[in-house]
Amino acid sequence: MTPLSKTILALLMMGAATVAVAADHSVTQATMDQWKKSQSNWGRWGPDDEKGTLNLITPAVRKKAAALVKQGIAVSMEREIVPVLLPPDGDAPPTRAPVQQKMLSGPPKRPSGSTDQLNIAAHGYNLTHFDALGHHLFDGKMYNGFAASEHLLMDKGLTRGSIAAVADGVFTRGVLVDMPLLKGVPYLEPGTPIYAEDLEAWEKFSGVRIEPGDAVFIRTGRWEREADKGPWEIAKSAAGLDASVIPWLKKRDIALLGSESALSVVPFPETTKIDNPDDYLPVHNFALVALGMPLIDNADLGPLSKEAARLKRYSFLFTAAPIRVKTGTGVPVNPIATF
Repeated sequence: MTPLSKTILALLMMGAATVAVAADHSVTQATMDQWKKSQSNWGRWGPDDEKGTLNLITPAVRKKAAALVKQGIAVSMEREIVPVLLPPDGDAPPTRAPVQQKMLSGPPKRPSGSTDQLNIAAHGYNLTHFDALGHHLFDGKMYNGFAASEHLLMDKGLTRGSIAAVADGVFTRGVLVDMPLLKGVPYLEPGTPIYAEDLEAWEKFSGVRIEPGDAVFIRTGRWEREADKGPWEIAKSAAGLDASVIPWLKKRDIALLGSESALSVVPFPETTKIDNPDDYLPVHNFALVALGMPLIDNADLGPLSKEAARLKRYSFLFTAAPIRVKTGTGVPVNPIATF
């Protein structure tokens, strides 16, 4: 074999090794525990920071995002809320509905108008909601090392890492990552993992590279599958990001992540060997606690997908303004994409 042949063979072997490493999505508990140190954003924006990756949305990022508005077309990413109505007189047994509505006044007793009371369970798998950073914990600590024993109390709520940290709202570039469109299917089947190479394949397909400060929305087609085949237990079976994506998310410095369930693929693929209960939704929980990256769960990205495909545009101005509940762990939100 000539020296040149040996060189070519060595390069091919190196390439094969690179492919093998790239295709290895193994994540053990030891991997996760190491990432909680090496991939953490704790202290990055100071010891008292409660905004996390929203700090990446600088004035320059906002100005650049504002310039994305060309057609003036707005699209909501929120699922419509259909509340459970409680009787106006007396109390009804509590339900597990995310929103309960009780009318307090109106015709015929008050012909001039109406008032009501809304009882909201901010989390779960149906209501489109904005997760505060204090929503999850690692070993009793939330983002930036704030101890739950001091700042998460049943009689006081969250005194650190609450939704109030998002008081100025979110105004940045949004990016749709449409996995069903990329794979040529109407929706991903529950349990389908999404890997870093899938995200990069979408970047090539769409021509949009995910950049620091972006709000990124991962579409799986959950709601289209539900319309086609009926509801299923989404908490136990959902397409979503594989745990191996975590370093990629940190490297890209994403400001906010949204998805159509709770972001993580469930159940775990065979390549994920995690047994710490803190990590039961690996990407979801890691984003909130280690990265300080707020999340929007249960978005409905179907209308956005259709408009983006029609316009052939997969980036847009993203805006959201969660209500300022001083000690809240999260609130319903209406995320808006404007083209």
